[in-house]
Amino acid sequence: MTALLTADTAPPRVSTQWRVCPGCRAMLYVRRLERNLLVCPSCARHEQVSAPRRLAQLLDQDWTTMSGAVVEEPDRLGFTDTQPYSRRLSEARQRTGLDEAVVCVRGKIDGQPVIAAVMDFRFLGGTLGASVGERITQAAEAALAERTPLLIITASGGARVQEGAIALMQMAKTAQALAQLDEAGILTMALVTDPTFGGVAASFATLCDIILAEPGARLGFAGPRVIKQTIRGTLPPGFQTAEFLLERGFVDTVQPRHALRATIGKLLRTVFAPGVPPAQPVQVLVTDPAALPERDPWETVRRARDIARPTMLDYVSRLCVDFVELHGDRLGGDCRAIIGGPARLRGIPVMLIGHQKGHSAAELADRNFGMPAPAGYRKAGRMMRLADKLMLPVATLIDTPGAYPGAVAEEQGQAVAIAENLRLMAGLRTPVVAVVTGEGGSGGALALAVADTVLCHADSFYSVISPEGCAAILWKDAAAAPKAAAALRLDARSLLELGVVDAVITEPPLGVAAEPTVAADHLGEAVCAEVIRLRQLPARQLTARRRERFRRYGSTDDARRVDS
Repeated sequence: MTALLTADTAPPRVSTQWRVCPGCRAMLYVRRLERNLLVCPSCARHEQVSAPRRLAQLLDQDWTTMSGAVVEEPDRLGFTDTQPYSRRLSEARQRTGLDEAVVCVRGKIDGQPVIAAVMDFRFLGGTLGASVGERITQAAEAALAERTPLLIITASGGARVQEGAIALMQMAKTAQALAQLDEAGILTMALVTDPTFGGVAASFATLCDIILAEPGARLGFAGPRVIKQTIRGTLPPGFQTAEFLLERGFVDTVQPRHALRATIGKLLRTVFAPGVPPAQPVQVLVTDPAALPERDPWETVRRARDIARPTMLDYVSRLCVDFVELHGDRLGGDCRAIIGGPARLRGIPVMLIGHQKGHSAAELADRNFGMPAPAGYRKAGRMMRLADKLMLPVATLIDTPGAYPGAVAEEQGQAVAIAENLRLMAGLRTPVVAVVTGEGGSGGALALAVADTVLCHADSFYSVISPEGCAAILWKDAAAAPKAAAALRLDARSLLELGVVDAVITEPPLGVAAEPTVAADHLGEAVCAEVIRLRQLPARQLTARRRERFRRYGSTDDARRVDS
């Protein structure tokens, strides 16, 4: 660490041992507040943190400062408001001990390498000027050259007005630097702190692969004061806060300050996970339909819908470490019927995505009974694109009655969202393994199942329509659902005979609901084996085989099978 930063790492000098919290007005013992990372122990209000202190909180101790450029003549406009811009710069440098509003370092978080650019609001409101834009761009270029993840911690009022149009150009400059990292497959993360507005919010802060935010952090293009003065609008409670944005799908996760280091460490470990282990014999997959008992299809439907069957989150808790749930479609919504995020599945890095139901009426209602809205499919698509960028295998767990059929979903483009996922999955360059763990309802299921390998549980079903829907349309009687189930041949044995699934995962003797741990072991063994097998294939071959797989369904050569 440089002397410049070490000076501010220590707690600031205070004239008293007590401070009043601006949020709850509680009297706070300063040393306790500092031990709590400047988070009020009474109301959890997160105070602003300087860049050096932030580095000390997040990074391992052996970080080093990158030599950052400072524009020699920043005041090209000769800008003066109540005082010259040059004097404002000089005062900011003297007051903060920094030479600009961002500090860039090379370091590690939980032992994982990272390049970090940390903004400091104390320096002219963290505004984005030429020097700040240059430093962030240089940090991105270093991440590109060294193939190291980039972490940007934002705190800014926006572009620096004293530098005029040159400040405005920094938005495009930093955005194209992040685009280069996208093209190179390098992870980018943003940690949004309070406040992050204007040109910073509308460039690198919201372009990163994963956006984390501190509780209460405000993020937006136009600040509340500008909105009120410009259009005289009335703003809703919590407007532009992290929680407000999480609900609307614009940030991935809101984490308290004490959890940030661990969360970022999990994300980095997924990227830097060790190589895939060698393939092991698989004992839990059945590929011969004759080896499966014949079952009443309607009974299979009933078993698949059992509320006690393990859910996506149940499997995650039993099989995964370092799972970080990502939220939002970045377009205005976050559907709770689909969840997902990077994880290590038995040590293998994957992007895990699936439908989520629940075990009670309240949970089912909260997750919309596992029926995704368009935002859910768009969220899944966003995670798949990230997996493709990072070359993470994709594993999907399917358990849905179907896509949500409501008017709101239609208004938001349900058909388009599903269609886009079908096209996206067909072209992914990374292995894709799909497992029908319960209900596989129509296009709502297929939107997560355009995969290299499609598996299903023995007591699951996969169908173009629900038995009840089929009965209502063709028999004109919903009571004919058992007949419809038999006619649709939606059970596991029939699906294997038809070549719709590649193998069936055996279930414990008492069923997955009664023995969820055994069921999870079977699922984990099957998915990991397929991921290991598929990762041996070149990306171009994977895509070609996947497209060939779906090309053959219903063709004149339907008997043809994709090479194993």
